Amino acid sequence: MTSPTADPGRERSESGGLFVAFEGGEGCGKSTQVPLLATWLRERGHQVRTTFEPGEGVLGRAIRSIVLDPANTELSDRAEALLYAADRAQHVASTIGPALSAGQIVITDRYVDSSLAYQSAGRGQPADEIAYLSGWATQGLVPDLTVLLDVPVDVGLARIRGRAAADRLEAEPQAFHERVRQAFLTLAAGDPARYLVVDGRADAKTLAARIAERIEAVLGVERVDSAERS
Repeated sequence: MTSPTADPGRERSESGGLFVAFEGGEGCGKSTQVPLLATWLRERGHQVRTTFEPGEGVLGRAIRSIVLDPANTELSDRAEALLYAADRAQHVASTIGPALSAGQIVITDRYVDSSLAYQSAGRGQPADEIAYLSGWATQGLVPDLTVLLDVPVDVGLARIRGRAAADRLEAEPQAFHERVRQAFLTLAAGDPARYLVVDGRADAKTLAARIAERIEAVLGVERVDSAERS
């Protein structure tokens, strides 16, 4: 299968928006780093919209309650993949797309690569089908930068242990999470220009500085591109 050919990123770039996705396995530290980056950017005068998947908005919350509820033991892998795609389609239409069109910097906690890691590598669904489904749902919208917080599986699972009852994905066996981690690393290796891979075991301040450095470089490229277009 081939990916959809729509290019919503073109209109977004011309509006001045920037799209950043944070990815990684369970307990990797995304929920810590997203607000740190948002604060850093706002202090420098940028308009920032933080968001997440699954669960943004009314429809997203309804889908999240289905896909993460451990009581839903009969949910099939294909149905799960479709629900995540539905959440993402609505997420792009109602949150990400409008913010980018308004010239904001959008930072999302999870995006397409999570489906490729969890529903494809984790669940064993065909990668090309998951990629096509996600591409169709998002009209081909790809982040300018994807930050992968990589931690060994045992470290990540130890971090979330005791926070609350495990959800459907957190409760999967370690082998599942190992496949997810390797999928993220493989995706990053295949597109190094779009990825920043950092060791999520570093302290939060060190990680935030490394991420800010890369964002600063990306914003510098954006400014050069804008000047050349004018």
